Amino acid sequence: MLAACGASSARSPQGGNVIRFVRNPDAAPEFKLDALDGKPLSLATARGKVVLLNFWATWCGPCRAEIPDLIALQEKYRDQLQIIGLTVDDDDASMVKQVVAEEHINYPVAMSSPEVRIQYGGVSALPTLFVLDAQGRIVQKHEGLRDPALYETEIRALLGLPIDARVETFEDTGQIFLAHADRASELPGVDLSRLTPQQKRVALHKFNAEGCSCGCNFTLAQCRIYDRNCQVSKSRTQKIIAETSGPGFRKETLEKSPAPQR
Repeated sequence: MLAACGASSARSPQGGNVIRFVRNPDAAPEFKLDALDGKPLSLATARGKVVLLNFWATWCGPCRAEIPDLIALQEKYRDQLQIIGLTVDDDDASMVKQVVAEEHINYPVAMSSPEVRIQYGGVSALPTLFVLDAQGRIVQKHEGLRDPALYETEIRALLGLPIDARVETFEDTGQIFLAHADRASELPGVDLSRLTPQQKRVALHKFNAEGCSCGCNFTLAQCRIYDRNCQVSKSRTQKIIAETSGPGFRKETLEKSPAPQR
């Protein structure tokens, strides 16, 4: 389910003068699509350049609002940057071609397939923009309309150009790839504060071992990251926390614990 793009449309810089990139980033999933001009489109054709992979839709207001900024960035860094637009429109390509012509988009645009969206974590909100370094690795992901100055700072940092910001790194715990949700120690909308460290480990293990029954085909942990509004994963994680912190869990833990040395 795509989140209403207006819900995340506030322009806000990321942490002031600090930008953040993934530590030990994963390679971006490759795809092969036909651009609207009929030319083949893949990440391989942009290798050696910084890439902004932009998932958008013609009906999404914030998506349309950021197009002029993306055009300007593509023009300014045209020799070192490649922006790629993947539209998730269900309309036929003629409607998208009309918008591309009206907006004078200067970067390739293709109709995204469901398979590509799944490869990139389902793309639950629009616009969603993935930042790739020159080696084709995803170093950041942004949902919603952002200040174009943030994108430019990230581009310049990846190109080794001067920036007025500090670069920090972080571990991907599902923010970029849902497959890494098993690294997370906290999850959206899940209160683990009343659990002991041991109980918290048990609960997190269950969140990553049990699938959500909402139909998303994700684990409970992945569903909480993908769709924090999902009432199914919210209810189930709350129940697991109650079971884990209850008397039955404490009794079972004591029975399994080795007898103290005398």
